Amino acid sequence: MPLSRTDIDRFVSDDESEIQEFKTRTSSGCLTTGTETLCAFLNTRGGRLLFGVEPDGTIAGQDVSDKTIREVAGALNGIEPPAFPAIEQVDIGTGKAVILVTTDRGPRRPYSVKGKAFRRVGTTTVEMDRDAYNEMLLEELHSTSRWENQPAAGWKVKDLDQDEVVRTVDEGIRRGRIVDPGTRDTKELLRGLGLLKDGSLLRAAVVLFARADRILPDFPQCRVRLARFKGIDKTEFIDNRQFEDNAFRLLQISDQFLRQHLPVAGKIVPDLFERQDDPIYPPEALREALANAFCHRDYAVGGGSVDVAIYDDRLVVLR
Repeated sequence: MPLSRTDIDRFVSDDESEIQEFKTRTSSGCLTTGTETLCAFLNTRGGRLLFGVEPDGTIAGQDVSDKTIREVAGALNGIEPPAFPAIEQVDIGTGKAVILVTTDRGPRRPYSVKGKAFRRVGTTTVEMDRDAYNEMLLEELHSTSRWENQPAAGWKVKDLDQDEVVRTVDEGIRRGRIVDPGTRDTKELLRGLGLLKDGSLLRAAVVLFARADRILPDFPQCRVRLARFKGIDKTEFIDNRQFEDNAFRLLQISDQFLRQHLPVAGKIVPDLFERQDDPIYPPEALREALANAFCHRDYAVGGGSVDVAIYDDRLVVLR
C-alpha cells in the first residue's frame, strides 16, 4: 500500500535518531551527505532518510520529477558493495513531495562511498576509522551465516577429490601452516579444516575439493574462462577455453594456460652454456593474481567465474 502524508507525519514525530535523518532537499550537497548517511545505515542498524524535511521536523517537501528520482538512485549507486535501498515518492498534499529512502542493515558490510566508510553515532553520521572498519570486516569474514559456511545439500565425501584433500594437508604441514593431525582419513581431515560440520559437508569444501565430474549442475560458479586474443581487443580468438573444477585444479589449469601463451624472452649469456629465459611477467606475480582471484571472488553468485584474458599488450584477470 502506498505511503501517505499521515505516514510521513508519523515518521517525523520520532525526530532524528540513529535510524532516521532529515534532509531539506536533494540538492548536490544534501544528496552527497544523504548518500553517506545511507552508507552509515547499511553499516549499523538500517534506517530511514527523508528528503523534503527540515532539520527541525518541518515537512516542507520539494518538487520531484522522474529526473529527481534518477539523481537519487544514481547517487546511491556510488555505495560499494552495491546496495539497493527502497526509494519512494510521497505526495504531502501541497503539490510537493517527500522522498523516502529506507534500508535494512546491509548483508555485505562494511559499505563505503568513494573509498570512505561511515557509521551512525546517535543522530550523526561519522566516517569510520581504520580500526572500526577492520573490526567490521573481520566480523563479516568470520560470520557463520556466509554462503560458503552453509551445508552443501546432497553432497558426500565421496563426491570430493580425496587425494587433493590429503595433498593439501601434506603441503600445509610441509610449509609449517598446519600441525600434522596424525591421520589421513578424509573425514577427519575435513573436520579439522572446518569443512565438515555435524556430519554435513560445507559449500566451501565443494569449492575447494569437488571432483570435476560432480561440479555441474550444482556449482556452475566453480569455473574459469581462459582466452588468448589476437591483437588488443576481443575481435578474434587465438585460443578460448572454459573449465569447471575445484579451485585448486582451476588454479593449476590457469597457470598452465598462461605459461603456454605468454611470451618468454630468451638470451645467451656469455660464459654460460644455457639460455637465460626472461618471462614478460614475473611468475610469482602471476600466481599471486590468480590465487587472489580464486580466493576472493564471490562464490554466492551462481553465474560467476574467474576470467583470464591475454592480449598483445596486456593481461587481464577478473573475478
